[in-house]
Amino acid sequence: MTDTGRPGPVDGGAYWRVERATRASVIVDADDYFRHLRRAMLKARRRILLVGWDFDARIRFADGNADGGPASIGKFISWLVKQRPDLDVHILRWDTGAIKTLFHARTLLTVLRWIRDPQIHLKLDGHHPFAGSHHQKIVVIDDCVAFCGGIDMTRDRCDTRRHADDDPCRVNPDGSTYGPWHDATTALEGPVARALGDMCRTRWRAAGGKPLAPIEDSTDCWPDGLDADFSDVSVGISRTLPAMRDHDAIWEIEALYVSLIRRARRWIYAESQYFASRRIAEAIAQRLHEPDAPEVVIVNPTTANGWLEPVAMDTARARLVAALRDCDLKDRLRLYHPVTESGVPVYVHAKVMVVDDTALRVGSSNFNNRSLRLDSECDVTIDAEFEGQGNISSGISAIRDGLIAEHLGITRDAVEATLAETGSLIATIDALRSSSGRTLRDFKLPELAPTAEWIADTKLLDPEGPEEMFEPFAQRRSLLGALPHRRRRRNEVR
Repeated sequence: MTDTGRPGPVDGGAYWRVERATRASVIVDADDYFRHLRRAMLKARRRILLVGWDFDARIRFADGNADGGPASIGKFISWLVKQRPDLDVHILRWDTGAIKTLFHARTLLTVLRWIRDPQIHLKLDGHHPFAGSHHQKIVVIDDCVAFCGGIDMTRDRCDTRRHADDDPCRVNPDGSTYGPWHDATTALEGPVARALGDMCRTRWRAAGGKPLAPIEDSTDCWPDGLDADFSDVSVGISRTLPAMRDHDAIWEIEALYVSLIRRARRWIYAESQYFASRRIAEAIAQRLHEPDAPEVVIVNPTTANGWLEPVAMDTARARLVAALRDCDLKDRLRLYHPVTESGVPVYVHAKVMVVDDTALRVGSSNFNNRSLRLDSECDVTIDAEFEGQGNISSGISAIRDGLIAEHLGITRDAVEATLAETGSLIATIDALRSSSGRTLRDFKLPELAPTAEWIADTKLLDPEGPEEMFEPFAQRRSLLGALPHRRRRRNEVR
């Protein structure tokens, strides 16, 4: 792949391209995302590119039939192209993950309709190593607006920022219900959307699709009703791509994480589905050893989703957190889990990182090894250090404080006022959270079985890249790697 665009300010090749956004917004939780996405798709005239880890044609948009179109995404796409004779829709999704959803009866009927429709093009992306996945979540509309973040257009995703215990939004196409789900993505307008379109077109071609030309005559596709968090800002695009026949390995996201952690002065606030990356833990450990270490606040789900992931991801998290607590000179590290009003865990699928009031990163990558080396990922960053950026600190802090307020079930104003008083993210959260009801709870280290420790330490289910998949376990670098340790005094109280 050819790298173009201006280089970013962070050392270590953290950005593929840095491009301007005329408008940019962070969209939190899928109820709002699906609503704004539908409104933007209604404005499409030439092309919609849907690139994702998963795609379920049966899911319903929040707006339903308000615009005259069908509620489900699959029927809506078929309806939309009939209204727009010049519109083409290209859908690219991970091939392995498609096995479960594509052969559901209703989805299969939709796919058969699409195959007969010359304006709709569906391709399964097998351009990844063994055991790797295509994990990017991007929609590009006419090269004028792009959505990039962590929300898949699939089941179990739709929820509001209230995360109510009985929200009627959380119903799957088959009528089953699911628990509260927290997620985030971005809406980006202007040259940065064109750049994301370039990336998706390259990905489409690599997966075996015909070459797609850029859209030269795009019009306004910004969704009606979406307020911009930022105007006229530069946005960095970072990728993870494992080595393949047509390109070398690309580890921009790993470089981005490490660089942002190294530069933090006061606060690192992050939301991630997992915390299992040795490299990220090492970067945090080095900072925690410093006498003026920044506060590090990580919001995780209580446990990983699935039946096998908890064995690997939860155990790796426990091992890394135990090691980091030994490095924590000034009690600057916290992991929290959000819960609803009745104490039900909110599943955190968002991938967000805010450093001080100067950098905001949203994307598809998690704090795990796969996201840094094995799977394909795409993150976007708004950074005060980009040239000509202007004053964006208030916008960045507002998004961070809004996320904290969401988890605590309070107003953003309350978070801002308390933070101004305490000067500490940890002290602010501890002052505002409650012992019951909607709140953030502390992560507690579990007791680990020897088998679980072995799975985590060998990174059996979370390898550091495709090459490690075939290494003997004895030759793999330990999960704890070169984490520096502080010898905590025996009688020291945390």
